Amino acid sequence: MWTFEQSKTLKRLPEQFFAKLVQKVQRLKDEGHDVINLGQGNPDLPTPPSIVKALQKAAEDPVNHKYSPFSGHTYFKEAVAKFYQREYGVEVDPKREVSILFGAKTGLVEISQCLLNPGDLALLPDPGYPDYLSGMALADAKQILMPLLKENHFLPDYHAISEEDAEKAKLLFLNYPNNPTSATATKEFFDETVAFAKKHHLCVVHDFAYGALGFDGEKPRSFLQSEGAKEIGVEMYTMSKTYNMAGWRVAFAVGNPSVIESIDLIQDHLYVSLFGAIQYAAAQALLGDQTAVRELVQTYERRRNRFIKAVKEIGWKVDMPKGTFFAWLPVPSGYTSQEFADLLLEKAHVAVAPGNGFGCTGEGYVRVGLLDSEERLEVAAKRIGELGLF
Repeated sequence: MWTFEQSKTLKRLPEQFFAKLVQKVQRLKDEGHDVINLGQGNPDLPTPPSIVKALQKAAEDPVNHKYSPFSGHTYFKEAVAKFYQREYGVEVDPKREVSILFGAKTGLVEISQCLLNPGDLALLPDPGYPDYLSGMALADAKQILMPLLKENHFLPDYHAISEEDAEKAKLLFLNYPNNPTSATATKEFFDETVAFAKKHHLCVVHDFAYGALGFDGEKPRSFLQSEGAKEIGVEMYTMSKTYNMAGWRVAFAVGNPSVIESIDLIQDHLYVSLFGAIQYAAAQALLGDQTAVRELVQTYERRRNRFIKAVKEIGWKVDMPKGTFFAWLPVPSGYTSQEFADLLLEKAHVAVAPGNGFGCTGEGYVRVGLLDSEERLEVAAKRIGELGLF
């Protein structure tokens, strides 16, 4: 059997961080242990029935058995525009300012290949979503990391970026509500971002994956709500978290027309557009009754409250998450993030994601997904407490 060497492009790709975690969890499950897996970001609740029924209806329509238009159905883009107007008061041209994505991950990887040449620079948050780095590797580009520190509310400090780096960079990645820190962004920060991007001719890519998931009555802001944002950037919104449609792989990018055109171009060469029935169901989700979304946010907020209360009771000093379905928790002294995560998995059978997997500034933290029932989250906290670490 011949073995064919991988391309240099594939060899540049970073190691898939979550693959290792999945393997460790599966090993313990195979041994018969009851593992509470809070290490991944996979929503645990089903898609609302009305969306499923819309898919079923559309799947029976022969028009959806053919190839969809390359850049997606007009009705879906129009639904995106109505969604942005209703939720954020942002005017969107569905023809020029919306691109349909095969999940937001795809768009976040593609954008680097669309706008960066080998050796070009981009500004990335640290810690941040690991697949930003995957896109950078495929583009053979270089990154400058922006530390997200607790003392700055886990927002990047643009004053800490050298003038030289800011001038050389072409892309700036942001993500609020933030994975993994669960921080949210203010109007003032997004306004500052627009000014910074205009000054240095940067394209801003805002990953708005957790756009619906804000707590304590605070609705997360869209980056596009800031004046001038569409001139210098795009926002990527996924149906995965808002509507529990993670397995459906459907999302969209909204914003600067030249960037939208570039995304459509690369996708023209990689795919024929998303299955029409999924586009139809996604449009119905955006335009329909949003009660299920409000109930989902309330569910995550209850889980957050119960879990944080439980971990505080075992002596773990933690902050209350402001958004997403994650908690970003400090590691006790004497452990690295990986050592602490391994200890929780092996001794308490609770899986969490070590913070260093999201970047070097993530060292000293673990990320916990609030993706199990309130009761199971309390059991997880109790198991951790029994280790006597706090």
